[in-house]
Amino acid sequence: MNNVSLRHFLQWGLLIILSILMSFLFLELSLPGALMLGPMAAAIALGVLRSDIHVHRIPFGFAQGVVGCMVAQSLTPAVMHAFWSRGVLFVSIVLSIIVFNCAMGWFLSHSGAFPGTTAVWGLLPGAASSMIIMAESCGADVRLVAFIQYLRVVMVGFFASFVAHFNIHHPIAGRVFHWFPEVLPLPFGETMTIILVGTFIGYFLRISGGMLLIPLFAGSILQAGGLASIMLPGWLLASAYMCIGWTVGLRFRRDVLLYAARMIPRAVLSIFVVIVFCGFLGYLLNRFLGVDPLTAYLATSPGGVDAVAIIATSANVKVGFVMALQLSRMLLVVLIGPLVSRWVAVRVQRSRMSISENESEESGK
Repeated sequence: MNNVSLRHFLQWGLLIILSILMSFLFLELSLPGALMLGPMAAAIALGVLRSDIHVHRIPFGFAQGVVGCMVAQSLTPAVMHAFWSRGVLFVSIVLSIIVFNCAMGWFLSHSGAFPGTTAVWGLLPGAASSMIIMAESCGADVRLVAFIQYLRVVMVGFFASFVAHFNIHHPIAGRVFHWFPEVLPLPFGETMTIILVGTFIGYFLRISGGMLLIPLFAGSILQAGGLASIMLPGWLLASAYMCIGWTVGLRFRRDVLLYAARMIPRAVLSIFVVIVFCGFLGYLLNRFLGVDPLTAYLATSPGGVDAVAIIATSANVKVGFVMALQLSRMLLVVLIGPLVSRWVAVRVQRSRMSISENESEESGK
């Protein structure tokens, strides 16, 4: 075993130990999503300490497929009917989020709070990988865009967990988590087939969010039609939660943090404003439609979908409603988010070029 392999082996060992310790700490604190937040916190710590390990796209995709099947269990025919009957409401809420974030990104970029069009791409809630790719093609600061996108995922995850924990209307009894239930071969085999085939298609077609969405939709359709049963033992869910937490946390490298250090307070404040705005939309759902506060808050939280799904399933909320709105946001962001962001980014660039030309003319005089 060479030095690099030994170093990676030791880093993975340390990450696993820290993840277990942090998970049990968060479980003792009764934080929803503790089995994801613990590994995420451990991975952030190692990433900052110059760890050079990372989670490969294939196991991360498999973990997303597991979460997709977990969500599919909650998408009963009754939930899907409610989704279609409230489609206009969901689309209106999602469009409000997209417009608000693009307007905020335009303001921050135009005012010079962030370089170039970084804020436009960094603040759109969802489809982080798509935003990073689009940002690079438009000449934005890719490292800063990636930092803001993944910082948003971490902040939303911890905020949502703490809100769920301290929500006075919902004492979090949590759902019973069976670590090692009796595994029935047929339902478990059907579940694994849905996950493996779905993630395989999503991986090779490179559909944005496909490794979560394809197993989710396939699982919900097959389950609703009585063609398959979904069975997810606790050890499998815990492994998927850990993998997702690691994937997000290990993206926080020391060099990126040092590079973005000057922007961190602005990024945190900007993301907090986005969270507050989405919380306000949740308040409107509660106030005018009678949706219970915690369900409304989680439903309008600005992503990531997998993190919110994990937190929602461990809290006393209407998971189907939460995921119906979250999936609406994800799909619309994937479909129109890049187009809207590109439109705003082009206008920011033109505005800046115009200002620069005016300043040049004035200095020439």
